[in-house]
Amino acid sequence: MPAFPCSTTYSTTATAAAPAVPPSLSLPVIEAAFPRQLHPYWPRLQEKTRSWLLEKRLMPAAKVEEYADGLCYTDLMAGYYLGASDEVLQAIADYSAWFFVWDDRHDRDVVHGRASDWRRLRFRLHAALDAPADHLHHRDPLVAALAESATRLFAFLPGTWNARFARHFHSVIEAYDREFRNRVEGRVPGVEEYLALRRLTFAHRIWNDLLELSAGRELPDPVRKHPAFRRAALLSQDFAAWYNDLCSLPKEIAGDEVHNLGISLVTHEGLTLEEAVEEVRRRVEECITEFLAVEKDVLRLAEGLSDGTVRGKEIGAAVRACLANMRNWFSSVYWFHHESGRYMVDSWDDRSTPPYVNNEAAGEK
Repeated sequence: MPAFPCSTTYSTTATAAAPAVPPSLSLPVIEAAFPRQLHPYWPRLQEKTRSWLLEKRLMPAAKVEEYADGLCYTDLMAGYYLGASDEVLQAIADYSAWFFVWDDRHDRDVVHGRASDWRRLRFRLHAALDAPADHLHHRDPLVAALAESATRLFAFLPGTWNARFARHFHSVIEAYDREFRNRVEGRVPGVEEYLALRRLTFAHRIWNDLLELSAGRELPDPVRKHPAFRRAALLSQDFAAWYNDLCSLPKEIAGDEVHNLGISLVTHEGLTLEEAVEEVRRRVEECITEFLAVEKDVLRLAEGLSDGTVRGKEIGAAVRACLANMRNWFSSVYWFHHESGRYMVDSWDDRSTPPYVNNEAAGEK
């Protein structure tokens, strides 16, 4: 099976016609200036992540068979973490697939009013993150799979990176709890509140932490916190989160969601739906323009770090690798939204119920 069968060109030799992109979602600058690439491990990655979903009982076998490949979760990661070792990319892709399944469980717990189930899961995920080895055989497959995933991710870089990743993910779990409460109450957050919450629920810092894992080196704090590096990282993630909002707006309106930049703009800024779509698109385009400017500053930072020492050369190379993958995030996210069955709401029997989810509560027996 060719990689990206409906996609634009990528780093292997095969090519295929790009999927049709609606004019309201089309970004010609991405298609022209952000060439799509693919990690050569992708075919094996897809196969192994599919098997991992089955082994960890994260999706019923029938749903894995029918939907897993079409959801394109591995395509997204294989287009983002270029340069990672096969083992690292596999760990990242499995974690990413877990994250999507967790997001779906969270959504179903809201829809079916399972507040106690969500509260129990929330505390179990915190515990599994703090002590993965103690939760590898937990009766809830989602908890056990996070524990196994964290164990693998934590094997590659020093404990300081592991602690940072865990700290960042604890914040993501709590942000999901805030989303749960907002949805139960039918409360649409204001625009600024939403933007801050979105940066947590989209896990901006997690995906950027994993850039270092892909590069094979933890970056020193002064480098990671350099204004240009931090800005480039934030822009790549804001682009992804807001483009996701643009593409998922019909799905989230159908599902009575309250967390979408477009929904916040309509509710709190008095915009029409059409105006909100245009405003989200404008913000998305600004992310691209600003990234193209700031990436030059990050390249200068990398050059300055390459001071003739071995350490300086390695850190400079790691910064360039991280920056290249920030750039890859734009194209990978863009095409993912037009290929993944996760956003093809018009093809679902029930626009409010994704066909690939399991509607039953899990882990409570």
